[in-house]
Amino acid sequence: MLANKECQAALEVLQESPLYDCRCKRGMKKELQCLQIYWSIHLGLTEGEEFYEASPYEPVTSRLSDIFRLASIFSGTGADPAVSAKSNHCLDAAKACNLNDNCKKLRSSYISICNREISPTERCNRRKCHKALRQFFDRVPSEYTYRMLFCSCQDQACAERRRQTILPSCSYEDKEKPNCLDLRSVCRTDHLCRSRLADFHANCRASYQTLTSCPADNYQACLGSYAGMIGFDMTPNYVDSSPTGIVVSPWCSCRGSGNMEEECEKFLRDFTENPCLRNAIQAFGNGTDVNLSPKSPSFQATQAPRVEKTPSLPDDLSDSTSLGTSVITTCTSVQEQGLKANNSKELSMCFTELTTNIIPGSKKVIKPNSGPCRARPSAALTAVSFLMLKLAL
Repeated sequence: MLANKECQAALEVLQESPLYDCRCKRGMKKELQCLQIYWSIHLGLTEGEEFYEASPYEPVTSRLSDIFRLASIFSGTGADPAVSAKSNHCLDAAKACNLNDNCKKLRSSYISICNREISPTERCNRRKCHKALRQFFDRVPSEYTYRMLFCSCQDQACAERRRQTILPSCSYEDKEKPNCLDLRSVCRTDHLCRSRLADFHANCRASYQTLTSCPADNYQACLGSYAGMIGFDMTPNYVDSSPTGIVVSPWCSCRGSGNMEEECEKFLRDFTENPCLRNAIQAFGNGTDVNLSPKSPSFQATQAPRVEKTPSLPDDLSDSTSLGTSVITTCTSVQEQGLKANNSKELSMCFTELTTNIIPGSKKVIKPNSGPCRARPSAALTAVSFLMLKLAL
């Protein structure tokens, strides 16, 4: 009885704290510390694991049309359609990346690392490959990365180049496919991987109450969440080089699921049979965004434009030349939000960044009678007291 009262008291303290509704920004300077605080609060207040978890990240407000405007100088917008139809869009995307110093440097870096054989039995260092991929997709503007990941194709050579974007032999494939639920469990032991998976579900989960099958009809949010999972255990990729169908999946199967097979299949279908993700990829490849005018009676999923076949993808990687390993750090700083920099310890800095990212009106209400509380009350109260003391200092 006393434990339940302490648990309820801890819950009330947390719900009144700015920490409860705080969210993190992907790529922020203290992203990991921010996510550690988020999950220490929210996992302590839930009973068991949830199939879909709320995203710890700020909601995305930009749309694909914003990216199209940024990328128009490279994408050939306004060019002769006949000329555009003859090009290999994925090859064009790689060339556009090489025109940007940061994109070229970070892409060359991950290509070098992911292609470096360790021994005859170990094809590469997957951990380093994943880290290099995360740096590329987190630190290169999406007008470059999206064009490489989601370029439209009509022939197999183009589709294979698209599939090879993340160097799947190192970053994606393995000798055997693990069970998808086991892979999810491994992912959820890591704060970053867990956050990216939750963000994917929040932004790409199929919705049948919207025109596009995407939450809030936002293609950009879904594609960004998909790209955000690359470089983790849950890395997704195209399952083949077919130009006629778009099917993506993590490297896993539902074999050996036992009585959890239905849950496993549901999890896997969120990738392989996801109308929101499929429509978003097709829309980007076509250079179109959904028209949210209320007069629109229905929405037709966009289809890839017909193009002529191009020669097969060469075996070498000649479109990426100079190698480099330097990293350009980008983050959301407190200065960008008009606050003074906090030069105290990392936890205090993280708290300062957290409290500047509160989402108004999104306070979550948990019913006290919904089930046993797992809040570990004394730990929760101690954590909150410690963080508030830091803020006061």
